[in-house]
Amino acid sequence: MRIVTAYLIGLVFGLGISISGMANPAKVLNFFDIAGTWDPSLIFVMGGALIVTFIGYRLVLKRSGPIIEGGFQIPHSRTIDIRLIGGSALFGIGWGLSGFCPGGALPVLGTGNSSVVLFIAALLAGMLAARFMMRLAKDSRTASQAATIQIR
Repeated sequence: MRIVTAYLIGLVFGLGISISGMANPAKVLNFFDIAGTWDPSLIFVMGGALIVTFIGYRLVLKRSGPIIEGGFQIPHSRTIDIRLIGGSALFGIGWGLSGFCPGGALPVLGTGNSSVVLFIAALLAGMLAARFMMRLAKDSRTASQAATIQIR
């Protein structure tokens, strides 16, 4: 049942991305080109997504729990830190340079288009690099705390 549900959710998502034009990097880049060939149509796509998300969260979170999972997985941190700002900036830069966001790129990956394959490869490399850097930072903090404790 979980696999069928995941498939149907992915199918609806992929169809929505394709129908809306978010899978077309030229359309996305034209949306960002305010001074040139600006295409404002994606405002309606994003606005519609925000409305559906707003209503959906209100309805779903009234339930005692999700239907298929054991509990809701909602981020509880409201901290705006360098990781959040940096990640958001990198996301925006990558989207603006390539015309793909991860959600829009996944349905297009099946076409075998070399630009989306390259984008997904860069996305995965970036995720691995970020994970590696976070692990290094954590190890560095742990070593620093251990050294501070030993000095005292």
